[in-house]
Amino acid sequence: MTAPDRVIRDEIHRDILVPANHAQIIDTPEFQRLRSIQQLSTCEYVFPAATHNRFAHSLGAYHLAGRLIHHLETAHPGIISDGDAELVQLAALLHDIGHPPYSHLLETPKVYATFASHETWGRRMLESNETAIGIIVEEVLGKHRLQRLFAIMDGCDEYQGVSIPKFLKEIVSSQVDVDRMDYMIRDQANTGAQIGGFDSARVMRALRVGDDGGLFVKQWGLPAIEAYLVTRYHMYQQVYFHKVNMLTQNYLVNMLGRARVLAQEGSLALTEELEQMLLNTELTALQYAALNDAHVKVALPRWARHDDEALSGYAKRLLSRKDFHKSLRIDDLTIEMSEVILPRLRESIEEAGYNPELDVIQATIRKRGYLPYVEGIVLEDGRDASEHSALIRSLAQPDERSMVFVPESIRDEMELKVREWIKPTQSSLAHFD
Repeated sequence: MTAPDRVIRDEIHRDILVPANHAQIIDTPEFQRLRSIQQLSTCEYVFPAATHNRFAHSLGAYHLAGRLIHHLETAHPGIISDGDAELVQLAALLHDIGHPPYSHLLETPKVYATFASHETWGRRMLESNETAIGIIVEEVLGKHRLQRLFAIMDGCDEYQGVSIPKFLKEIVSSQVDVDRMDYMIRDQANTGAQIGGFDSARVMRALRVGDDGGLFVKQWGLPAIEAYLVTRYHMYQQVYFHKVNMLTQNYLVNMLGRARVLAQEGSLALTEELEQMLLNTELTALQYAALNDAHVKVALPRWARHDDEALSGYAKRLLSRKDFHKSLRIDDLTIEMSEVILPRLRESIEEAGYNPELDVIQATIRKRGYLPYVEGIVLEDGRDASEHSALIRSLAQPDERSMVFVPESIRDEMELKVREWIKPTQSSLAHFD
């Protein structure tokens, strides 16, 4: 008996139609695991409803890819084959399959003894003959089409002599890809951030395929593109780079790093899953796919009772949201400045009776601005959107700065000292010892 197609109700896009063969992929343990991978890692400490997951986001990107493909087929009849249309949708569906627990946050060698990017882990899972998703996706597509899917995901121009049009790759990865469109809409909705937003349907209606095979925007779509880029800017400023989000991310990574050291010393027993994460230097795709946020969360109460000051300190804060460090309220603290003042700050922290290794926490923000031409958005006259819009030009500046956190009881005192250290030059470090 043939399995029926499926309709999944989504909070953002409402009904998402999933053909039966794609539902087989979604129903694998590896894809279902994404239900237990939070989209915004520790952002719930700032925005309590921000507990949505990579599962819903992946379905959303899949849905938007289908809508955009349908629009482009309508605007350019015959421009895409049914086979490639399916591959692009599946590329959007599977783009996050390799994310570790807490998404990008734990994608670091500070945590994983076997470190690789989420793209690498995703490929390993999809190519494996041990994972259910690796077996099913090959059954659904066949070996040849599966390799073409990988070529699209990798941004290749062709596979086995058959070209891959530029716009197919841009649907999955570009300045206006379906991944970005879904996560911005979904993250805004779940955080409650009041930033205006943008109309994804209008953005997609304005897209066309140019003579070079790439996407361009109709002139009348420029306001929608401006709204889209402004939304992205404000989401970074108000949500992703929120000071408490940056702080709790440091707590979590530092806690797991400390757990690894203690486990290696023999003073901390780990669950099987955390042992795989922190200590296994030959982690397999199947073992990686067994890890999710819950394995970290369940350890917090036990770690909060541990004798080690660092491990218990981080765990207690993440459990209770008490005794959080506070950021130094110094605008425009550059990365260069922080590198100079941090040694002196640690000395002052120690003189005040605190542990400089635990009580001086630095978070670095690095966000590339809008990149005209390099990764820009082109309008129908061939010029970059930034040439048409002063607003978009203003978003081209990169954002690089440093946040420094210290215990709340001495924040005012430390702020005064740091201001004195940077006062002689403010923008120059020439007079620093």
